[in-house]
Amino acid sequence: MADREAAAKQRLFARCLDALPAPGHGAERIPDGLITHGREPRYATDDGDDAPWLGAFFIPGRIELLGKHTDYAGGRSLLCAVERGFVALVRPRTDRIVRVIDTARAEAREVTLAPDAEISSADWAAYVAAAARRLARNFASATRGADIAFASDLPPASGMSSSSALTTMVVLALGAVNRLSEDLAYKDSIGSREDLAGYLGTVENGRSFGALAGDAGVGTFGGSEDHTAILCCRSGFVSRYSFAPIRAEGEVPLPAAQALVVAYSGIAAEKGAAAMAKYNRLASAAERIVEQWNAAMNRTDGSLAAVVESAPDALDRLRDVLGGRSSSDFPPSELSDRLDQFVLETYDVIPSAFEALAGGDLAAFGALVDRSQEGAERLLRNQVPETIALARLARDAGAHAASAFGAGFGGSVWGLVDASDAEEFSARWRAAYGRAFPDAAARSEIIVTRPGPAAMPLVIDA
Repeated sequence: MADREAAAKQRLFARCLDALPAPGHGAERIPDGLITHGREPRYATDDGDDAPWLGAFFIPGRIELLGKHTDYAGGRSLLCAVERGFVALVRPRTDRIVRVIDTARAEAREVTLAPDAEISSADWAAYVAAAARRLARNFASATRGADIAFASDLPPASGMSSSSALTTMVVLALGAVNRLSEDLAYKDSIGSREDLAGYLGTVENGRSFGALAGDAGVGTFGGSEDHTAILCCRSGFVSRYSFAPIRAEGEVPLPAAQALVVAYSGIAAEKGAAAMAKYNRLASAAERIVEQWNAAMNRTDGSLAAVVESAPDALDRLRDVLGGRSSSDFPPSELSDRLDQFVLETYDVIPSAFEALAGGDLAAFGALVDRSQEGAERLLRNQVPETIALARLARDAGAHAASAFGAGFGGSVWGLVDASDAEEFSARWRAAYGRAFPDAAARSEIIVTRPGPAAMPLVIDA
């Protein structure tokens, strides 16, 4: 990552070290501590070293360049990690308590690493509890708790996947403490980073992952796009993935002459209460389309993509099915719009945009991204006036491409710009947004980033 971002993470780690409880308060001294090297941990034994184990992790946020509400329906996305995210320091405990300390808020949450741990929906503790409970249910070796101190430089509820980064952080930390990669159930089900991303998606949505039984989750009906970007994307690259199951379909380097500018709208992309209901309705609409198809055609297709790809004329037949059947909870027009947006994004915009970006045709790329944004506004209807304006204002300010991303109903907009103009572009964009929405702009934040590294353990120099 850029030097300025690396320096910022060093400051965040210092904050975590100050907040982490000293050894002896439930922390265990482990002779054979975890040594990290590169992207994956390895274990070593040093009988003469009784220093307490201290783990360190970086977990990035992500940008969904394209792929609006496609992953849980088996569609495609264009993704990259960002240079901002979570840092965490982790110490094992001798009991089952998982104590997570948010250094920014100066507050902590405690849950028990147990199959019956209570999941509260009150705040960020829900993600901690869901992760701890699911690990305890799925893996017999998940018996040791941990103290985890974290700090983040992601704008919260901005659509850059701070909630999924939090879930990933807890699972990676407890996985290291309990050596879950050595657990037979883990080995049988999780053999790659893509597998882990798929599993993390089910930790949040509550579904099973192969033989690993599902649980309550956190109440969102999402997929594994966020976790895939966090775990699998590479520094400097935009990655193309398809989902259900996760499949890498290629990557393209973002030229050094380009940068991504992300503007948080000031409208929180929360997934609680009413916002969660709106988000889940889009996922439920995709499921209802599949249900109607399977009922009409006597099939058992598992996703919207599986339906569309089941035969050359499947899409036409699916439209006939939707036109001839009614649903008590979705009017036919809503299901038709949901289908149209999914097909536009997955089979038209994303393949063409990927090729345009790979070929350096930024004009074509920008036009395709505009089509995606228009589909979100007209067909998904998950945009708010602020994100609609931000996308247009970014283009007016000179962005090669710009789009809202994430769950919608708030959140952020990304713009692709010349790196040499990134700071001046940011100032123009901020000023224009301030004139259009002064109240929201007062809460907004703009960051400049390149595609960053995936989540990783880090070496601590004693």
